[in-house]
Amino acid sequence: MNQRCIAKECLNTTGFSYTLALINGKYKMTILYTLMAFKVVRFNEMKKYIGSISYKTLSSTLKELEADGLVHRQEYPQIPPKVEYSLTPRGKSLIPILDMMCEWGDNNRI
Repeated sequence: MNQRCIAKECLNTTGFSYTLALINGKYKMTILYTLMAFKVVRFNEMKKYIGSISYKTLSSTLKELEADGLVHRQEYPQIPPKVEYSLTPRGKSLIPILDMMCEWGDNNRI
């Protein structure tokens, strides 16, 4: 048996740590779930759906997710401005994880 020794390893070098760095945050998973469930969502629709998030927090969190390549922002040149958000292919690759979290929650809800 080949046992791992914690003294020789570092959490920061794991895939778990990298994934957590991308999705860690109060609303990131909620936003990703919203985009998974509804595909294309406008800013105000998302704000209304989530409810407890401020406009500033939603805006900054979407910018972070966009910078990390998980969310696509499509702006349409019209008045009033129209902006839609959706998952990128990289963001869509998180769907199996989100689905498993939903399933776990449904099966373990008390």
